[in-house]
Amino acid sequence: MTNRNYMTCTVVVGGFYGDEGKGKLIAYLAQKDKISVAVRGGVGPNAGHTFAQNGIKYKVRMLPSAGLNLSTKLFIGPGVLVDPTILQTEIKTFNSQDRTFVDRNCAIIEKKHIEKDSSLNHLAQKVGTTGTGTGPANADRALRIAKIAKEIPELAVYLKDVSEAINKALENNENILAEGTQGTYLSLYYGDYPYVTSKDVTASAICSDVGIGPKSVDEVLVVFKSYVTRVGQGPLNNEITSEQTGSRGWQEFGSVTGRQRRAAPFDLNLAKKAIQLNSATQLAVTKLDILFPECAGMRDYAKLPDKAKQFIENIENETRKPVTIIGTGEDLTEVIDRRRHT
Repeated sequence: MTNRNYMTCTVVVGGFYGDEGKGKLIAYLAQKDKISVAVRGGVGPNAGHTFAQNGIKYKVRMLPSAGLNLSTKLFIGPGVLVDPTILQTEIKTFNSQDRTFVDRNCAIIEKKHIEKDSSLNHLAQKVGTTGTGTGPANADRALRIAKIAKEIPELAVYLKDVSEAINKALENNENILAEGTQGTYLSLYYGDYPYVTSKDVTASAICSDVGIGPKSVDEVLVVFKSYVTRVGQGPLNNEITSEQTGSRGWQEFGSVTGRQRRAAPFDLNLAKKAIQLNSATQLAVTKLDILFPECAGMRDYAKLPDKAKQFIENIENETRKPVTIIGTGEDLTEVIDRRRHT
């Protein structure tokens, strides 16, 4: 995406505990870069991505966040768990019946998985899961007893060999976005076990989820929020109180669970480790306007107040990676885009 005169394959992942604003950036990039193919990796409907355009909010839990670009094909990779009811609702919302494709090998979340997710004290109470059935469904998949998409009649019209389609798009030099879910420190392998999701969600795993090899990836964009939040249980360095969260304007609620997110200041140590784990080539920082309200709606880096520039430049200096995209508001157009374009 930077300094290139050909189309690219970009993987977008979260650098903290999820809720970094990946959905907004995917929606922005889909329109700005005229993305022809967006494919979702990650876990499943336990991750909600939110974005807004012209005052209208959109939330997706199954489709990629690129649905507002009517020319973008929307794929769900075989590594993703599918809840058919949620998927059908989102397809209707975005009128994407003719451009939505589900891999035939996606495992299916059934009612029994949702019930089990909510009834097991270990998951519901100790780990603090979303109750959407993803953990039990992934367990059944590992046992090879989960149903898969090609067994579900109502999904038949959407079925596709997603890895074949994505690799064909690569051969045709198309612009591709692979969208991750959750965040690096909710990874089953790299997070604070057991307070994690039910699989890996780093960039390598997203590639596996959608069926592309690592050499096919041109850019890995790791998204950080200007402060850290997490939903549910688990460690959170330098966590502030609920009262402090409110006074700073950092109060947020999970898009799937509605639970209040815990909060802490930006964590450079976590950021550096996430960059290493994901082989980040560039960074995004969202919600700069929450940390520095005077930045709200800005689209020109040069006009940012000095303290906001110092915040961004400190991240760049400490991580040795460029912050190429900065979010300055809720609307997907409220972005400072510092990428170089040929």
